[in-house]
Amino acid sequence: MDQKRLLAAIALSIGILLIFDAWNRATNPPAPPGPQTQQTVQAEVPLPVAPATPGAAGIPGATVATTAELARPAVRIAVENGRLQAAVSARGLVLDELVLKDYRETIERNSPLVRLLHPRGRAEGYFGQWGWTAADGRTAVPGNDTEWQASGGPLAPGRPVTFSWENGAGVAFRAEVAVDTGYMFTIRQTVENRSGDAVTLLPWARVRRERTPEVAGFFILHEGFIAVQDGRLTEITYQDGKSTATSTRAAPFENEAGEGWAGLSDKYWLTALTRAEPGQRLRSAFRHVNDNGVDRWQVDVAPPSAQAVAPGTSGSFATRLFAGAKEVHLLDRYRDRDGVQDFDKAIDFGWFYWITKPFFYAIDWLFQMTGNFGVAILIFTLALKAAFFPLAQKSYKSMSKMRLLGPKMTELRERYKDDPAKMQAEVMAMYKTEKINPASGCLPILIQIPVFFALYKVLFVTIEMRHAPFFGWIRDLSAPDPTNLFNLFGVIPWSPPAFLHLPVWAIVMGVTMWAQMKLNPQPPDPIQQKIFAWMPVIFTFMLASFPAGLVIYWTWNNLLSIAQQWMIIRRDEREKAARPPAQGGAGGGAAGGTLAAKK
Repeated sequence: MDQKRLLAAIALSIGILLIFDAWNRATNPPAPPGPQTQQTVQAEVPLPVAPATPGAAGIPGATVATTAELARPAVRIAVENGRLQAAVSARGLVLDELVLKDYRETIERNSPLVRLLHPRGRAEGYFGQWGWTAADGRTAVPGNDTEWQASGGPLAPGRPVTFSWENGAGVAFRAEVAVDTGYMFTIRQTVENRSGDAVTLLPWARVRRERTPEVAGFFILHEGFIAVQDGRLTEITYQDGKSTATSTRAAPFENEAGEGWAGLSDKYWLTALTRAEPGQRLRSAFRHVNDNGVDRWQVDVAPPSAQAVAPGTSGSFATRLFAGAKEVHLLDRYRDRDGVQDFDKAIDFGWFYWITKPFFYAIDWLFQMTGNFGVAILIFTLALKAAFFPLAQKSYKSMSKMRLLGPKMTELRERYKDDPAKMQAEVMAMYKTEKINPASGCLPILIQIPVFFALYKVLFVTIEMRHAPFFGWIRDLSAPDPTNLFNLFGVIPWSPPAFLHLPVWAIVMGVTMWAQMKLNPQPPDPIQQKIFAWMPVIFTFMLASFPAGLVIYWTWNNLLSIAQQWMIIRRDEREKAARPPAQGGAGGGAAGGTLAAKK
């Protein structure tokens, strides 16, 4: 039974890693060319446009500016806060330009900066917008082509900009836009009724994406619609967003909540809308729109009901828009300081959130101390090894005893080779007498599995690990080791296919894994021996395409395990040499006496 459990544990571990390897190879093709620059984008022909139509329950539906509207120059208010290069268009009150100054597309120094938002009506269109819907059906409200009057600028922390527009019938609209030192915009929409009749209006804010982006993940990473509503996390992929729609303008999700946020999540970037005042309830909706075969995506927020504004009074509605990088400490700060509920869940730490996020905190703290995430991972691994030392010590002691019982195991196999059931019973009796757990040799590997997954998540989903260098040729710990044995590590000018990718760190990992297993006693079963013999080779090829940081962790962990096992073996040998010869038969000890008696 113990042998079956051991085989099952090994098969499960290898199976999980094979799945990861298959996914990794399928979802990490050669890097495509970097995104186009702003000048190239603006030179493209806009996509066909759809007419403006109201959305479900009064929230505005998807609308796209016409070619003629895009041809006219619009007033743009620059945004300056040190981390952003952005602009708010006074036409339609749209935030449609946003470049992240701290991030580049690749590790090359001259690589373009990451551009998150693009003007509407284009293939890369991705923007935030604010406006009103005339719930009374008669009040003129600003639209996509409305030219707002801007007061102030450039927009900067502590220097908001006010946009204003009047409809010519006594109703004045105003939007005050502010930005902080990070990636958060605050927009207060106000309407003042100077007419003689009451008006009923619904203020709204939205994030709009004019295409389906390339997603980077599989089941390990969520990309698409995301929301936290009154403490409940909702994630809807782009594929599911299409499949749950029942018409071209159906909402796959709509909910009213007192706390939370809603947005669109990429691997490292996020746009999300949330309330700006405590106690304010919001109605949020995810929408998939199919315009002439082109999928478009939209997140809407609005108050639960339209606002009735009597003559001589005013009404207001305030929201926040986050548009930027999913930095762990920044999202934590917005959660704790500004009350954005569970904002850190925008980072897909997964089911093991309770272990993955603490891992990140520990590694990030070590990075602050050392200045190198690779060194931080090495120190963190050493700390984990120390924490698990008592458990590993027990496991290695058991394996050491099995090594000493090797001759007796061989004798039993020869004695009962024609009676496997009897041989198994005798082996189990010997294990029980010597207080040995035969599955203990697999324990160190099994202990590593949750650590492996958690560290993989940290490397894969946190932007802090993106483009983080180690030493030498490892310039990005979140990417695979770029070297390859099959082109002699760059000497031969040839790019081998993906299945022949065998980098330096994977080879070192395989060698250390083989050395570690040589210190373990050989299992008595020939099938188990073959499995253990091939495991270093299998793991070497599987981990070859994994992030370099993960392979470095596994290699370092193997080296620490080798040192620990070697010390335990040496100590046991010294203790054995110091003991007087055992009495009661050639076998010695309890097990030896038992075997002698049975002979």
